[in-house]
Amino acid sequence: MSQIGLSIDGEIATLVLDNPGKLNAINLAMWEQLAGHMASLSADPGIRCVVMRGAGNDAFAAGGDLEEFVSGRATLEQALHYHGQVAAALNAIADCPHPTVALIRGACIGGGLEIAGVCDLRIGSEGSRFGAPISKLGFSMYPGEMEGLLKLAGPAVMKEILLEGRILTAAEAYEKGLVTRVVPDAQVEDEAYATARRIAAGAPLVAGWHKQWIRRLQSGKPLNDEEKAASFAFLDTEDYQEGLAAFLEKRKPVFKAR
Repeated sequence: MSQIGLSIDGEIATLVLDNPGKLNAINLAMWEQLAGHMASLSADPGIRCVVMRGAGNDAFAAGGDLEEFVSGRATLEQALHYHGQVAAALNAIADCPHPTVALIRGACIGGGLEIAGVCDLRIGSEGSRFGAPISKLGFSMYPGEMEGLLKLAGPAVMKEILLEGRILTAAEAYEKGLVTRVVPDAQVEDEAYATARRIAAGAPLVAGWHKQWIRRLQSGKPLNDEEKAASFAFLDTEDYQEGLAAFLEKRKPVFKAR
């Protein structure tokens, strides 16, 4: 049975894309579950990092579940609803205040690539592969789904992916900025969770602010005086005092997100 699995280990949550026998292809119900899980995790102050992964070792996700397209995406009305749900799930990941890490093994294609693209970091195995060969299926990528990848990789890479429909190796994906790091297949899980633990060891409020300010600066508009003052909100936090004290006392800080 297809699902988005959720487990929480301390401060790290894991979401698992799981569609047995279909290389974790994502159907509408899974997109809706993904959006729901991200909403609940975003509202949970105890979470400091979310890891996204595919079930098994063969795929992160091999795109959308094409069998569903015949009945569930046949008309304009259906297509707008379907892809509106996909965009909502992707936006929920992109807007999550907690850092997100994609653990990528095997196929990361189409919708899988869209999900990985809106995560903050992407750790790929040497055997993973990336692409969106939908031009060979006669349909285009919905603009609401293209947005995250376009921000990540830029127009030149997006044109290469969509116009050629070629599947990229992990090395090529890294060269084009689609992947943060590539590690040997046997090490990808350890590296992804080590990444999550490094993130979780930092001040959680600061992680959220860093994500916020990076997004704001990408708009290209200069910060106003109010925003400049707001960037020093950390001065009023207990975590800031703890971080300084821990440094001076030569110990590890204990952050409490307040």
